[in-house]
Amino acid sequence: MNLNLSILIITIIFFSCSKEDSTTVDTPVVFTLNTSVYPVGAGTITPSSGEFKQGKSVSLQASAKSGYEFTGWSGDASGVTNTLSISMSSNKNIVANFKDISNNKEWDAYSIPADAGSGKTWVLQSVSDDFNYTALANNKGADFINRWTDWYHNSWSGPGLTVWNREYSYVEGGKLKLIAGRLAGTNKVSAGAISSKSRIQYPVYIETRAKIMNSVLANGAWLLSADDTQEIDFMEAYGSSYSEGVAKDQTWYAERMHLSHHVFIRNPFQDYQPTDAGSWYKTGSVLWRNDFHRYGVHWIDPWNLKYYVDGVLVRTVSGATMIDPNNLTGGTGLNKEMDILFTVEDQDWRSNQGITPTDNELSNLDNNTFTVDWVRVYKPN
Repeated sequence: MNLNLSILIITIIFFSCSKEDSTTVDTPVVFTLNTSVYPVGAGTITPSSGEFKQGKSVSLQASAKSGYEFTGWSGDASGVTNTLSISMSSNKNIVANFKDISNNKEWDAYSIPADAGSGKTWVLQSVSDDFNYTALANNKGADFINRWTDWYHNSWSGPGLTVWNREYSYVEGGKLKLIAGRLAGTNKVSAGAISSKSRIQYPVYIETRAKIMNSVLANGAWLLSADDTQEIDFMEAYGSSYSEGVAKDQTWYAERMHLSHHVFIRNPFQDYQPTDAGSWYKTGSVLWRNDFHRYGVHWIDPWNLKYYVDGVLVRTVSGATMIDPNNLTGGTGLNKEMDILFTVEDQDWRSNQGITPTDNELSNLDNNTFTVDWVRVYKPN
């Protein structure tokens, strides 16, 4: 074989091999993932971006920063869980969306059960309080005193054996606490009471989330006019199942929540409140002292009230025959502005029967603490 022929054969073999190599080695297809956060700074996405081979499965996770909450994915993805798996079949632009919850209140977790009226919505009122601050018993501070007085709404010191004490109310751990104890050297009971510095009037919805005492004392969340002639009790309860003072069972009261109202003439004194069975609400064998519950009233107008417990309508009171059958309001019904009160009381209709806490019962502070998580007030607009 001559030299020229040998070179020709080698050249042909070389180019054949090169051609074969070029057809068997594929260049991978790569797609780009771009992610973003809305609003900017509200959270993070892991991984944040990158290039991935076609068909690659990529797992994304969205994490909210303090004060924000993840709400869902948009762009080239959807879903409301903060983890997301995508297949890289094309370039992807994915957005993680968050909302600002820094101003959210605990009560936002609960819908308002009452109807604001046709075409209207509920508007939160400034007297509402989530008690997410600290108010010492002897130094309440601005957060408290801007809304509340640590006393009754006038100079009265309390009913029956009650002597209200300013230092028996305080706020800690995000909750208002009203306590009770023995007034030294007497048979009387020191107890906490607070009243609002702003008044409310129909149409209005007010609701509190609270846990009552395990005590024969009365725990109340109520509304009262400045002249003490009109009253709405949207929560009044006696939590203990037993009275040491008279050695008698009190389960009937422990299982019931008193939902009622009063109208008065003060001189000469006259008082009307409904006494129908519905004014003592009971559900199964629930003992109200064992847990927090929500208690609310929709004060619709002077002649209509709707009471709610844990978001359920449990009592409706309507018309003059239920609101004021004795015409003590002179035909006006429940029409006056009212203060909001939270009180602990040793009421005389109970203590006159000997149903008043003993020293032993009062020695247990946990059993003598009325705890309020929040109170919210709305007007329709």
